Amino acid sequence: MISRDEILKPIWYAFTALDVDRNGKVSKSQLKVLSHNLCTILKIPHNTSALEEHFKDDDAGPVSTQGYMPYLNMFILSKIQANFDFSELNKMCWTLSAPKHISSKHVLISGSDTYKVWCIFNFLSEDKYPLHIVTEELEYFLRKLFAAMGCSWNEGRFDDYKMHLSAKKKNLNAWELIELIGMCHFTKGINPQTLSMGINEVYQELVMDVIKQGYMIKKGHKRKNWTERWFELHLNYMSYYVSEDLVEQKGCISLDRNCCVESLPDKDGKKNLFIVRCVEKSFEISASDKKTKQEWIQAIQDCIVRIRQGLSSPHRESRQKRRELRNRMKAEQEAMENRMRQLLLANESKQAQLEVLSKDLQEASLRGDLEEQRRLKTQTELLDQYRRDLEQEKMARMQMEEQVVEKANEVEQYWQRMQELEEMYRQLKKALDDERQAKDDEEALRKLQARLLQEEASKRFELEQIHKQQLQILSQSQKEKEELERERAEKERALRAAQEQLESLTRQREGAQEEYMAITRKLERASNKTKNWKHKVSKHEGLLRIIQPGNKSPNKMTNWGQAAFTETELDELERIWQENRNRPHDEQ
Repeated sequence: MISRDEILKPIWYAFTALDVDRNGKVSKSQLKVLSHNLCTILKIPHNTSALEEHFKDDDAGPVSTQGYMPYLNMFILSKIQANFDFSELNKMCWTLSAPKHISSKHVLISGSDTYKVWCIFNFLSEDKYPLHIVTEELEYFLRKLFAAMGCSWNEGRFDDYKMHLSAKKKNLNAWELIELIGMCHFTKGINPQTLSMGINEVYQELVMDVIKQGYMIKKGHKRKNWTERWFELHLNYMSYYVSEDLVEQKGCISLDRNCCVESLPDKDGKKNLFIVRCVEKSFEISASDKKTKQEWIQAIQDCIVRIRQGLSSPHRESRQKRRELRNRMKAEQEAMENRMRQLLLANESKQAQLEVLSKDLQEASLRGDLEEQRRLKTQTELLDQYRRDLEQEKMARMQMEEQVVEKANEVEQYWQRMQELEEMYRQLKKALDDERQAKDDEEALRKLQARLLQEEASKRFELEQIHKQQLQILSQSQKEKEELERERAEKERALRAAQEQLESLTRQREGAQEEYMAITRKLERASNKTKNWKHKVSKHEGLLRIIQPGNKSPNKMTNWGQAAFTETELDELERIWQENRNRPHDEQ
């Protein structure tokens, strides 16, 4: 069944052909003639007054496409039967539209081939008006045309043409496609007859729904004679003619879900036989060879399977899949473009935020500079005031400076002693880290050293406190310095006592270190002695064996028994023998 969209395409061409002024409107008288012809071809009873009644409320003049479509759907397309001839509809619409767009001077193909290219365009074009064919469908048509002609496909040339179309941002309409094929843009150098045969083959397959065609021999039902016929296989039937010019049709085999096709053995002098079994009749057919027979059986079986599954013809299904794929890719592309626009908007928003932040940073920097200037000004004023105060107190401080110098020297010496103590502390800590890896027997000595280090750290902390107190003493007034001088003397005595105690702890630590070294040397000597004794024992193992009473039986001269050598002695003797043997060679 031809879809309504496919029927509307040639009608659209007929409507636009009647639009002489090209303003999208046609007079009612012309639409009456067009509607009458459509009803005749589509085998629909024509109501002559229906058009006037439908447009009785609109007497403004010509009717547009949008105005004619409701009438067309209500009174014509809704009443279509399945037995109309779609090719007759195409020819009628072609007769109306072709003379206004095609001149025989500009095309190199016949009028019949031009009509077939127009029908192919209508089949492959998109269901959008004005009708156009996308580049993917154009490539599909050209590939099938070249395959039908048996010529090689020029991919590079078509890519250049596709880039040319992309640069113009347009798709071809029917008349541009006819001009493209008629002017031999892609078929230059090909025989016109070959081109015509290729167009016809593509037309038969796509437009006429011819799945397979060719000559075969059919057995008659009455006289049982074998006659050569031209067969054409469609989805729902298989027709056969006297010859391939399709002038005289001899019969038609209707295919339905109850039909089947089977291979037959050779008989009556005929080879490559198969039979098409239908409900009412069966048809025996002989192919030219085994390959052709198998191709026909497979093609007929595919048609029966498609009828059972309610599918359309293969090329219509392929066209639908290509359209769905293009729509899906278009939807994905639109989604990607929307996503890119969202990202661009987000990027612009982020850029605006960054500009605002940059302005805020600049303002903050300016405020910081102003604050820094104010702070520097305040410091300068304070310094000036401080200088004035210093000038006033200069005479009073002359005597204090000498004392401060002396105190500074003492503090410097004290600081040097503190650095020495810190260095000593680091050395002690390193020594403790090394001592942690010793054996369990040295645990008591490590604990002792840790305790000494802890006491030394506490003394160091006390010295730091004393140093801090001395620094505080230096910042006090002259009257307090005399009292602090006495306290400092006491602190120094305490410091010397702490220093002596620290030296005592250091001597104790050195003594502990010497004891640790002595214990280590004793352990090494004990280990060496143990190794020497083990070696001597293994060397004289045979001599330590207890001598027992011998056997009364006569002894044989073997290395088994009471006087025999041990394995260790034998190995040792062999080693000595090898050394003596190799020594002359080494001396040479």
